Amino acid sequence: MASVDPVPDARGDIETRDDCERLVRAFYARAMDDPIIGFIFVDVAKLDLDAHVPQISSFWETILLGTKTYDGNPFAAHVPLHAKVELQEGHFKRWLGLWFGTVDELFAGDRANLAKVHALRVAQAFHQRLQAFPSPSDDASPAGLVVTQHAAKKP
Repeated sequence: MASVDPVPDARGDIETRDDCERLVRAFYARAMDDPIIGFIFVDVAKLDLDAHVPQISSFWETILLGTKTYDGNPFAAHVPLHAKVELQEGHFKRWLGLWFGTVDELFAGDRANLAKVHALRVAQAFHQRLQAFPSPSDDASPAGLVVTQHAAKKP
């Protein structure tokens, strides 16, 4: 019986900065229109894609290609967002689902897999670290009333 060679995957792996930017642009096109997390990018972060895409492409280029073109702090940008909207586990899960789907649609290979593994690590770390920062649910006092307790004054 003759063996059949598998059909090669038409998707290539992530090889260049252009590939990273293509991935980032495709992801944000989905994320910004998403009914679950789109409002975070559009209404809360008011994300300027023209400014953000080169920066986040550098982040992924550094992670996936080892070029060291990114020197920012991606976590720091998420703290003020969390203070406004409380980034919850479900938000991160949706972000990951959109990211994984975009990666799988466009690319296949070791770097594509690394893009998913690293995104999972980032999402888990960010969610865990954000728990130490204030969020809207921390303010449970009605109408901004702040209740404090003071020790009695000694005569």
